[in-house]
Amino acid sequence: MQRGTYHPPPAHSPPLHHPVPQHVSTVPMMRSPPPPQGAYNGSPYAGQMGGQPQQQGGGGPFAPAFGGFMNDQTAQIGLQFGQKAAMAGQEYMEQSLNRYVSIPALKHYFNVSTPYVLRKLLLVLFPWRHKPWSREQRPSTAPQDPSAPNNAYSYYFLPPRDDLNSPDMYIPVMAFVTYILLSTLLAGLRGAFHPEVMGLTATAAFAVVAIEILGLKFGTYILSISNDSQLLDLVAYSGYKFVGVIVTLVLASIINHGQGTGGWAGWTIFTYTFLANAFFLLRSLKYVLLPDSSSATPAGGMQTVARSQRNRRTQFLFLYSYVVQFVFMWVLSRQDGGSGKAIGVKV
Repeated sequence: MQRGTYHPPPAHSPPLHHPVPQHVSTVPMMRSPPPPQGAYNGSPYAGQMGGQPQQQGGGGPFAPAFGGFMNDQTAQIGLQFGQKAAMAGQEYMEQSLNRYVSIPALKHYFNVSTPYVLRKLLLVLFPWRHKPWSREQRPSTAPQDPSAPNNAYSYYFLPPRDDLNSPDMYIPVMAFVTYILLSTLLAGLRGAFHPEVMGLTATAAFAVVAIEILGLKFGTYILSISNDSQLLDLVAYSGYKFVGVIVTLVLASIINHGQGTGGWAGWTIFTYTFLANAFFLLRSLKYVLLPDSSSATPAGGMQTVARSQRNRRTQFLFLYSYVVQFVFMWVLSRQDGGSGKAIGVKV
């Protein structure tokens, strides 16, 4: 007996898609309401397929609630502690600096305006016909001694922005920085640039300023000038020479085609800027070192000096305005294009 061949039934793969229902219900589907504007719940299909519930705060599950962090008590305590630490550090620095120089006094010298700076630069370069040279004073709002019979008021000098004859430290500081950058630029244009040019120029300029300040300090000791404001006035006036030096370097380089400050053009410009600076210092420092009774205020705002002291201060004023300034301005404005020398230092 012979058996027939067995054929297994054909395999049917499962349907790739869900079966389509034969009868579609006419009842509308209930959809979840759309999320509020600006809210994000972490899934693009959460509004249609019922994703996870939205979190309060509008940040989503992956975005931290920074608003809550700023409102946290620990964060506020940390911020307050940081502010107190910064204020304590600022007070400590001011107390340390007040041992050597008064911070409020320095703020007075930097109280300038744009019109004042422009007019002051013109005064330093063209001081010949300027009048008057005396500084303006105003009485304070409260009397210096209420128990005095006449209620004498204390007088103070106006800040630079309100008085053209008042010395400032803004122009000297800016001129000092400009001089260093300008000297380096001119050295590069002459082909004498070297990586140490800026460092050597800054060192030489700092040395000149330091020697001049030490000389002023010694002069105030010899002349019995104990007022700190007068010493700061002298330091401020000592920086105006950089304006004349900058003008000398720029004009001489233009006329000499970048070949330094030598020749007749360089010496002519240097002579004018030196004489202008000396005349400016002579007129300005006269009211600092040699106050007279006519310029004194009723409350004694400017004290007069004895005749012997006036003679010594007059000699110091002439020596400082002409001899000392000539030497320092010549050293600072010395530019030799042929040998690559600047301010007396070979580079």
